[in-house]
Amino acid sequence: MPQPPLRILFSAGESSGDQHAANMFLELKKLQPDIGAIGMGSTKMAQAGIDIRYDSANIGVIGVVEVIKHYPEILRALKLMKQLIDKERPDLLVCVDYKEFNFKLAKYAKQQGIKVLFYVSPQVWAWRPGRVKKYGAVIDMMAVIFPFETAYYDAENVPVCYVGHPSVDKVHPHYSKSKALQQFGLDSECPIVGLLPGSRNNEIKRMLPVMIAAAEQLHAEMPDIQFILPQADSISDSLLDYYLQHAKVKINRIKNLPYDVIQCCNAVMTTSGTATLEVALLTIPMVIAYKLSPLTYWLGRLLVNTPFIGLPNIIAGKSIIKELIQHEASAENMADEIKLILADIGYQEQMRRNLIQVKQALGQGGGSKNMANLALEMLP
Repeated sequence: MPQPPLRILFSAGESSGDQHAANMFLELKKLQPDIGAIGMGSTKMAQAGIDIRYDSANIGVIGVVEVIKHYPEILRALKLMKQLIDKERPDLLVCVDYKEFNFKLAKYAKQQGIKVLFYVSPQVWAWRPGRVKKYGAVIDMMAVIFPFETAYYDAENVPVCYVGHPSVDKVHPHYSKSKALQQFGLDSECPIVGLLPGSRNNEIKRMLPVMIAAAEQLHAEMPDIQFILPQADSISDSLLDYYLQHAKVKINRIKNLPYDVIQCCNAVMTTSGTATLEVALLTIPMVIAYKLSPLTYWLGRLLVNTPFIGLPNIIAGKSIIKELIQHEASAENMADEIKLILADIGYQEQMRRNLIQVKQALGQGGGSKNMANLALEMLP
């Protein structure tokens, strides 16, 4: 009697996880065309052919206050995913990031005898290293995206595999730099500064007004400066319009071509997160800024044990990019750092050299393909 096709349950709670899961499933389909998948995710996973049973767009939030607000909906999603494990009995659960939620789901799946592959390690090097053992108890394999992370799991005998960072494969502009400059109506003779305010609504609300104010300060001193903003898929036009319409400086907004936008820049103001790594892979000098709600920040200070929040600094193991956190993330401080990058060629070049080393440390990529192979090894 023929075996029924294998089926995977994916659990992704944020837009980055939605993209990683989609890419992984597309690679899986190449290796095993009849494989099926269901789960929690959003548009990218649906486009890849995964049957979405819960749309995670409702619960992709960050920060203590935001999580508390959305907690009833998060609990509803967890209950639904547990029911899917009971009813569908998948051959493998793939948890993508979204740590606390997926930890609970992984624990439940393991109790039900379902194998668990966890993709994107919690940042155990930054806070609560004791979590390595806890995760080891509820998973069958941890797939890490930074080479230095394997040591934490090896030390506790937790199965671990370095698969490569997904951004390495993703960060490639569509056009040459000269074509992109032309396409966006930019003058290569005048400084170009990028604004990357984040991919979540609450990040836009906190960071974009400060970045606009910094842009206004820069424009007052350098009237020929140009500003460009790549709009994240997850951010609505209306939210950006609300802030941009009041700006006293022209900010050119571009959709769907983030890496083309970044490669045109002489310097970038970016919110902390994966975007910092994407800017690093394109070796563009930047300043990293972040603001959280006061409660989230206070709790973070108690729990986090790392001198840096910016991924390029964490990977380099030293401060190569200026970080402006909470009250330091002011328009004046951002503008000052951008001015320094634009004016001091030696400073700018040193930053570029350091970013090239970060890029080399991340290796050759192939993360989605490596994940697909890892999943197939774990499937019955």
